[in-house]
Amino acid sequence: MRDTHDACHIAIPARDLDEAMDFYVFGLGAKLARRYADRITLDFFGDQLVCHLCADVPAEPIAYPSHFGVSFARAEDFDRLTRLVEQRKLRVLSGPALRFEGTAEQHRTIFLADPSNNVIEFKNYDDPRLQY
Repeated sequence: MRDTHDACHIAIPARDLDEAMDFYVFGLGAKLARRYADRITLDFFGDQLVCHLCADVPAEPIAYPSHFGVSFARAEDFDRLTRLVEQRKLRVLSGPALRFEGTAEQHRTIFLADPSNNVIEFKNYDDPRLQY
């Protein structure tokens, strides 16, 4: 049903659009698609991320039950992202770490928090068939 021209749409709260843009565009390398007074729309690793200006943001970054991110098919892409996070000193909640070690679901993961305490997870499974 979905093809390569489709994008998953994710909308999150942002207390400050300049902070959000600094984090996502200049921190993670997302591309700014549009900016309005009340939101920014980003190309976030091929999907659409919209940061809506909102006074009601999470008080603390808590990964469960709600977070979003990217599951990289290639290990080198995960490695590149973790180096970028380190170089740009982005806020890491946990990781990089190995989860479910010794099982079929073994994967590397890193959790970040944006300036509005939204949690982003990036991961890479040893077995790329488990990416979905």
